[in-house]
Amino acid sequence: LGPLLALKHTTLGCASILGLSSLLISKLDPQIIEGDTTSLLAILTRYSVGALFIFRESYVQLITSQHWSFISSVLTPNQSSTWFAPISGLTSITSALAAMGVGKLSAVWGLQGVLGVAAVVLGGSVVFGEAAYGIAEKNGFNPADEHKKKHGKSSSSKTNNDESLITKARDVFTRVPTLWALFCEILACQGLSTVLNVLTVTKVSEVISDDTERAGWMGNFFATINVLSCVFQFGILPATSKYTEPSMLWKGMPMLMLVMTCFVSVPKLSGGTNGDPSLNLIASAFLVMKTLEFSVRRMLDEMVYVPLDFESRFLGKEVIGVLGYRFGKSAASLVLSALTSSFGTIGLRELSYFTTGAASVWLVAAWKLSALVPTRAEAEEAYEKMKKSS
Repeated sequence: LGPLLALKHTTLGCASILGLSSLLISKLDPQIIEGDTTSLLAILTRYSVGALFIFRESYVQLITSQHWSFISSVLTPNQSSTWFAPISGLTSITSALAAMGVGKLSAVWGLQGVLGVAAVVLGGSVVFGEAAYGIAEKNGFNPADEHKKKHGKSSSSKTNNDESLITKARDVFTRVPTLWALFCEILACQGLSTVLNVLTVTKVSEVISDDTERAGWMGNFFATINVLSCVFQFGILPATSKYTEPSMLWKGMPMLMLVMTCFVSVPKLSGGTNGDPSLNLIASAFLVMKTLEFSVRRMLDEMVYVPLDFESRFLGKEVIGVLGYRFGKSAASLVLSALTSSFGTIGLRELSYFTTGAASVWLVAAWKLSALVPTRAEAEEAYEKMKKSS
């Protein structure tokens, strides 16, 4: 299909599903009697909303990975180190603004209205995608050209054209070990993030019993994460990324988290008692983790793809985006659920030990990835060679 057609098909397909879901819920919702939770219509509505949530988790990652693949293709490694962080910052701001508007839209139009607006906005984004590819085509750096050239070379081979997506993905990951290393690093990173999330929510529920107060605390907590992430994305990272090698940052993030999780699992190290870790300790570790994840790690993740070939930037990235992030969180949740089923409720102390173990695993995975990530000069050289050959 090529990257532009693939983007159009997936975007319009997802927008259509959101639109149809809006129509379905608008038909079902008025027929449900208030307070009814057992009728077939009520159950069907709940399952529809649950299915939509699962769908959202998948399609958001798929479409954003396609947009980032395009950006990775049109920027050089040096340009990407300057622009990736501010672009991530803009996406964070628009996400926050959209989240603020959901409540007001829901109050006026209901869930079906929110879904309808989402479908229109998502479908309309195709116009901007086409415009971006048009600008790239006009200025001679359209990533679709690389796809056409490669497709033309292999068109005589029927075997190549008939390869399944799984076979192509396997071949790409075998040929480019950096992708496999990045996939493993994402699994480890998301595992640590999930355990810290569970630990934080558990501690907050224990310390703050009032639901309203607890919701306010969590809202302020994530607002602080967004503010700190924006400071990094718009200020610190663009100013310092030119003077730091990506490999140093890949190693530095898990090393920092390993230190912080050690303080969480052994509170005495920070002057606390031998009991359960305090809320301040747990929240600080989770705050640093999410800030790194939203700012530094997101920039580094996208920079990995810039000097790679077309298939690595598009196919490899989509596989990692859709499977890596979701599987990492799901695997950590399943492990915790299995341990709870086998040994009973896991206390805060035990959970804090898991955070240190997860941080250690992340450090090992990130260290292996850092050995495969090129320096800034090597990435620029590889990028120039790739462009000349294509």
